[in-house]
Amino acid sequence: MTHDEALKQLSHLARERAFGRRVGSDRLIQIGLDALIAGVESPSLAMLAGLLRNEEPEAPELFDQVLEELGLAFHPPTDPRAAKWAMAYWVAGQVADGSLDPATGTHLIWADIAYDLGDPQDLEPLVICAINLDGWEESWGVSREQLNREAVEAANQFLSRRPRHDDQH
Repeated sequence: MTHDEALKQLSHLARERAFGRRVGSDRLIQIGLDALIAGVESPSLAMLAGLLRNEEPEAPELFDQVLEELGLAFHPPTDPRAAKWAMAYWVAGQVADGSLDPATGTHLIWADIAYDLGDPQDLEPLVICAINLDGWEESWGVSREQLNREAVEAANQFLSRRPRHDDQH
């Protein structure tokens, strides 16, 4: 793992946690260790990376300190609807850049975001992709790869319509 990849992973986990996804202490400690080995420097990083199994409960707080020290802390919008939209753009971005499996990403948008937002029309193409990928059968005459490509395209379309004022966090 390179220095930049380690920073990207730290930033990714920061967003995962900020959007309420559960991230185990073991993963936080492992990314701390990976980042340390990759040459990332922060006063709390070595402490995070060196936590023993019985010290795992300390990991979330140390991880947050590391993020603050590296300037990677992420705070989603305080408005719940704005936070859900921010999460939708984040997940769609991962589907679009290939860092998240299209079925997993569209399912997240369908199950964790669209319903809470009242099934907005902007998310409908991604929800349709999620439903198709979730129920796919070989007899449909369309390949799973084609459905994945459609999901990536739907994610790109959604991202292209993103209002510019949402870029602040």
